[in-house]
Amino acid sequence: MVSETLRRPARDRRLTIMSAPRRPRPADASASGTGPEEAGCPAPDRTPDLRPVEGPAADEELAALAKAIAHPARVRILRLLVRRGACVCGEIVDELPLAQSTVSQHLKVMKEVGLIRGEVDGPRVCYCVEMRTLRRLKALVASL
Repeated sequence: MVSETLRRPARDRRLTIMSAPRRPRPADASASGTGPEEAGCPAPDRTPDLRPVEGPAADEELAALAKAIAHPARVRILRLLVRRGACVCGEIVDELPLAQSTVSQHLKVMKEVGLIRGEVDGPRVCYCVEMRTLRRLKALVASL
């Protein structure tokens, strides 16, 4: 006897290719500090990060962030999100030679440490880089 779940047609579990509408960026966007918020993501926290870059707490933070980008696929995802400068919903799966479930797992790891933010938009999740955390990672690495 075939179970009811085997009779159901398989659903395509790939993320739908959609992204937030992009607004035109000014020519001096990089100089003015505008970033993902211009392209549909929530405005990043621009307050200066005054936490120390040395010491036990900073070392643990650096280790956690480094672990989150310790896989080539995660580095590529992070670069994709930074390069797009917009919330990305489904294009990540299409850019990588990985299954959707694998990409989701990589996104989960980076989201847990705060490198990216996932906003639920109906049946999809749109991802943006958390620029404050990325700046913090850069500062911690620069202090080595």
